[in-house]
Amino acid sequence: MRILEKNTSAQKVALITGAAKRIGASIATTLHAEGMAVAVHYHHSEEEASSLCEKLNSIRSNSAKPFGADLTCDGAPETIIRKVVHWGGTLDILVNNASSFYPTPLGQIDENSWTDIIGTNLKAPLFLSQAATPALRETKGNIINIVDIHGQRPLRDHHVYGAAKASLAMLTRSLAKDLAPNIRVNAIAPGAIAWPDSGLADDVKKTILGQVPLARTGDPADVAAAVLFFVKDAGYVTGQILAVDGGRSIGW
Repeated sequence: MRILEKNTSAQKVALITGAAKRIGASIATTLHAEGMAVAVHYHHSEEEASSLCEKLNSIRSNSAKPFGADLTCDGAPETIIRKVVHWGGTLDILVNNASSFYPTPLGQIDENSWTDIIGTNLKAPLFLSQAATPALRETKGNIINIVDIHGQRPLRDHHVYGAAKASLAMLTRSLAKDLAPNIRVNAIAPGAIAWPDSGLADDVKKTILGQVPLARTGDPADVAAAVLFFVKDAGYVTGQILAVDGGRSIGW
């Protein structure tokens, strides 16, 4: 087995899943700017993850490393946690951000889509959190789950995704209760944070923005700022779900 170069500094170590681009990359960049070492998980986006780590390492040597894994595979969460702890020497923060998101209209749901969406949005965060618990107890660390406002209010034709995110919200509260007082567990529920890579019709965008009191989309940096709040400034907060949605959830 290849030996990973270790990060030998005393800086805090964060693992962010799905961190090669978009929200995950913004979270990794924000935590890195605060002096943390970041483990950048990716599944398919190896080039983007490597590029991000190269950029961060140019700022501070050996402070970022890409870790590829399909987290839905049995044993993968335990393996990546072990590799990250070996590289970083510790683990202070786990951000469960990786997510599959696409429609599953009733009548067209199959085992593959169920396994994929539940696997990335619920199974992986659960088993990652379980595997990370010993290390996080030692550091009095944090688990932050990225849920969704649609885990509370259904999104048409996204039955499996909504169920997965609703379950992850409950898992957040359950873990917060069981892992206290040594580990804090919170979640962030983003709203319209940039448009999806697949694109949306203009009329759909208009409808969505009409539901947002701030009348605009958010930015991945808004979610990253919320993660940083939980990590740095919320020492007496656990089991909470923070909506970062421009007020959309109060306007429905």
